Amino acid sequence: MLLIYAVRIEYNQPLKIKKMARDNPTWIADLTSIGQRRESALADLREIVRNGLPYALSRWLSPADPGFESLIEEATQETLMRVLEKLDTFRGQSKFTTWVYKIAVRIALSDLRRHRWRDVSLDELVEKPESLSISGLMSGKEPDPELTTEKRDLMEVILKIIQQELTEKQNQAIIAITMHGIPLDELANKMNMERNALYKLIHDARIRLKNRLAEQGLTPAEILATFE
Repeated sequence: MLLIYAVRIEYNQPLKIKKMARDNPTWIADLTSIGQRRESALADLREIVRNGLPYALSRWLSPADPGFESLIEEATQETLMRVLEKLDTFRGQSKFTTWVYKIAVRIALSDLRRHRWRDVSLDELVEKPESLSISGLMSGKEPDPELTTEKRDLMEVILKIIQQELTEKQNQAIIAITMHGIPLDELANKMNMERNALYKLIHDARIRLKNRLAEQGLTPAEILATFE
């Protein structure tokens, strides 16, 4: 009777199935299989990515932001698709989930940058670039006054060359990319250009700037040294 009672107690307990941790080969095997095995692996991977991204993104975007959850969801879905496309590139040099997590963070940050610039016009990007770029380059609470003046003078020279020597499109592209950090793909959309065409536009503009700065007796190394 006691034995039967014990069995009944065990039988009436809710069934708890603990998910088995997958090693690298198992992840690959499950994700390249078909049917329920693959769907189960995708669901587990989605949960891992979905639970990990909020912490990573909270450094750049507050979880209280109205767009936070939608960004997490969008990045999670894109990550799963990207992982399936790149499974054959996984070399097993780290845990599979670590590899996936790095992909997820890159995608999420890229999406975040695109969202931030989506409603910004090109006119806004090139409006008063002097104040935007100079304030961004001056870091620290108590900057060296002499170094600050040197930075300001050099920036004025660079901006003058940009405005006088470059075409309007080159001007827009250089300011947007180098001074605001707008993603190349987002800028291509705003300028209605193919990505490769925009890349060539920026490349030509940089060559032109480099040559013009050389005429002023300035080299890229000297410019970088000023802002270190």
